[in-house]
Amino acid sequence: MYNQKTWRHVFKLDPNKTLTDEQLNHVCQSGTDAIVVGGTDHVTLDGVLDLLSHIRRFTVPCVLEVSTLDAVTPGFDYYHIPMVLNSQEKKWMMDIQHNAIKEYGHMLNWQELVAEGYVIMNEESKAYQLANCQLPDYDDVIAYAQMAEHLFRLPLFYLEYSGKYGDPELVKRVKAELSHTQFVYGGGITTLKQAEEMAALADTIVVGNSLYTDFDQAIETVAIKHNE
Repeated sequence: MYNQKTWRHVFKLDPNKTLTDEQLNHVCQSGTDAIVVGGTDHVTLDGVLDLLSHIRRFTVPCVLEVSTLDAVTPGFDYYHIPMVLNSQEKKWMMDIQHNAIKEYGHMLNWQELVAEGYVIMNEESKAYQLANCQLPDYDDVIAYAQMAEHLFRLPLFYLEYSGKYGDPELVKRVKAELSHTQFVYGGGITTLKQAEEMAALADTIVVGNSLYTDFDQAIETVAIKHNE
């Protein structure tokens, strides 16, 4: 299996959004370390399968971020299981995951499942609203990071600004708390300069929305891998 610890740059594709075949080819051949397939609303099995069939023509690792059981399918290298730490409802932390294991546990390759502690920071995002999140302050986020590393020993901690560029000072402080848990930052990265700033602070950056708003600039963010 691929070593996710070495991933510095990841593109995220939304099954509910559209890129041309040529653009998808470009994403897959861009030099990014991996491609994550995931979204918040209208994530269907057909949409996931369509992206999977395209990505699998190339050698880039691909991950399904599981947001709905209806869209789970074999064929991905890894399956990321979000646990929304700042949700006000227990189901987003444990119950949905329990239902998934109950239904699919007998057929799962446990080595492919990766739990990620998720903290969603954008009150206006669909993910924040769907998971009924509470906006954390600095101390809350630091505590969530400490929980992810020391209490739950999660492989991934994902600070997600979901379309909005985040606070570099907070990202820096979170990174200082994490020695074993891989720190993933996502949100609002649209330029190479922003990618470089966050990549200097987090282990892995995720570029997603900008693929659909300014494709060429989004592709340029892969250059962080060559500039290091």
